[in-house]
Amino acid sequence: MKLHILDTHFQGMPQVTAVYLLIGPDGPVLVESGPGSTLPAVLDALAGHGFAPADVRAVLLTHIHLDHAGAAGWWAQQGAQLYVHHVGAPHLIDPTKLLASATRIYGDNMGPLWGEMVAAPAERVTAVYDGDTIAAGGLTFTAVDTPGHAYHHHAYRLSDGHGGAILFTGDAAGVSLPHIGVVDLPAPPPEFHLETWLGTLARLEQVDAHTFYPTHYGPVTDVHGHLTALRTVMIDAVAFVAERAHAGAEREQLLADYIGWNRERAAALHLSPTIIRSYELANPLFMSVDGILRYLRKRGAV
Repeated sequence: MKLHILDTHFQGMPQVTAVYLLIGPDGPVLVESGPGSTLPAVLDALAGHGFAPADVRAVLLTHIHLDHAGAAGWWAQQGAQLYVHHVGAPHLIDPTKLLASATRIYGDNMGPLWGEMVAAPAERVTAVYDGDTIAAGGLTFTAVDTPGHAYHHHAYRLSDGHGGAILFTGDAAGVSLPHIGVVDLPAPPPEFHLETWLGTLARLEQVDAHTFYPTHYGPVTDVHGHLTALRTVMIDAVAFVAERAHAGAEREQLLADYIGWNRERAAALHLSPTIIRSYELANPLFMSVDGILRYLRKRGAV
């Protein structure tokens, strides 16, 4: 098995959003599709490895957010089988509700950000449940239910062929851009749930994987340290938003405060403006403010 990262160059930025190409004994498999807006970059990268779209017979999706699954229907129309959490599967077959929800958030930026999302033929969508095994490309993946970022989220475990395993974590292990060592929390509405996600982190600790592959972006080998850092920032971020909300901050002021808090963290870590922009592109801060606020309000905590 060979593994390659196909850089989507999301919004023209390198190493923000990945599609993973695995070359098994029976051909190529993708983990994630990326958004429709990045399909040309993905196809160019795929061609660089000697493959045409028709060669890809399977695409595994960690969840149906547009940066992960926006181009999935296109791949299905080329003949690939899609594998996705059973809750997300209907929304690939009919993405009307998914697109309406995203449009409420992104408005006129939908097209430039995400491009087109087309419906997948129903027979090309396989609903996946926790613990299911997926045979694709001569490889065998195991689905691991990993809610918290989204309740329809799976990670995919794959043997490395040498007695160990790797895990494609989607957003369940947060955002960590290459060579930076900083873990960030993507907490979008409507499904972010602190306690559920903390449970997922505990489960990820128990998965015997020596390397994580988050979609944002690339391999993480210090699995324990990574999860510890995510747990800390998750708890701290929720506490910060709750404290500011209790102090009477309205949403726009709270967003400004949250951006300031994150920029202070970045400055303390000596991150460059370019790196900060990459993190905020992978993880828009307004989304996390809205997701955390929604979580707190549903609990009656603010």
